[in-house]
Amino acid sequence: MPSANSGYELQASLFDDASLGIELGELGHTVTRRTLTSGAWVDVRPNWMTGSSQLFTTLAETVPWRAERRRMYDRVVDVPRLVRFYDVNDPLPDPALDAARGALNSHYRAELGESFVTTGLCFYRDGSDSVAWHGDDTGRSRTEDTMVAILSLGTDRALMLRPRGGGHSIRYSLGHGDLLVMGGSCQRTWEHCVPKSARPLGPRISVQFRTRGVR
Repeated sequence: MPSANSGYELQASLFDDASLGIELGELGHTVTRRTLTSGAWVDVRPNWMTGSSQLFTTLAETVPWRAERRRMYDRVVDVPRLVRFYDVNDPLPDPALDAARGALNSHYRAELGESFVTTGLCFYRDGSDSVAWHGDDTGRSRTEDTMVAILSLGTDRALMLRPRGGGHSIRYSLGHGDLLVMGGSCQRTWEHCVPKSARPLGPRISVQFRTRGVR
């Protein structure tokens, strides 16, 4: 199991004062929505969580991270990130994640029509860790509108979006408590990725809140 004391050095943001503890800001009017094509949209709320470097360290050290392998052509390769999934009713590894999910449900439940109930974590250890273009379209999101909320902890990393099948891409730089929510048809009509970086980068943890039956 990797830990924050095993070579994953995080440089805290000037806007992420851990001495004040972990706190969530407002949503509401602080969220900016960008309308995409085909009924998709993206909400962004920078610096939603203050003290997020403290939560990053806790998760990096205590979550039982799992390294996955997958078949690619004629060989099996390591997936370039570590993961952990918390299903419905699984206890989350820190109360701050319960608070974040509760705040998201309070803000989005009326529009979404249901609650966020599962939580996935990805640990990007450095710039060589990544995730390729994809949509979270396993399950109901293949045919139904849904939302996926991403809380970013740690170093800023690019999250790219583009229309499914290719086209002009949109870039967001996320880290240190930033929130991004993909909604509407986004998971089936758009794709997103976290690209590799040739520049030396510190670690990042992505926390994904999803609804029932969506992966």
